[in-house]
Amino acid sequence: MVLDVSKFGAILVSRPAGRDAALAAFSFIVLSGDKEAVELDFSKVSVMAPSWLDEFVTGLKEKYGSTRVKCLQCSNPSVIESLKFISNV
Repeated sequence: MVLDVSKFGAILVSRPAGRDAALAAFSFIVLSGDKEAVELDFSKVSVMAPSWLDEFVTGLKEKYGSTRVKCLQCSNPSVIESLKFISNV
């Protein structure tokens, strides 16, 4: 299932907002089978902070497992750097 992250806004910057977005995402993520992945599409996001992304991705990984949460490639520098930052923490 592909999840358009811009549903939560174009500017994603606060830790509480990331936590709220993860909780909201749980209500509409419907996976078929044990192997289907949650693919995060950041293509329409303008600005992303590592704190928002950390809360959001951590919440999804805790619920669905780290192997099932995938980030699709994008060209946005703030998304790329935020992904790098949280992967090093």
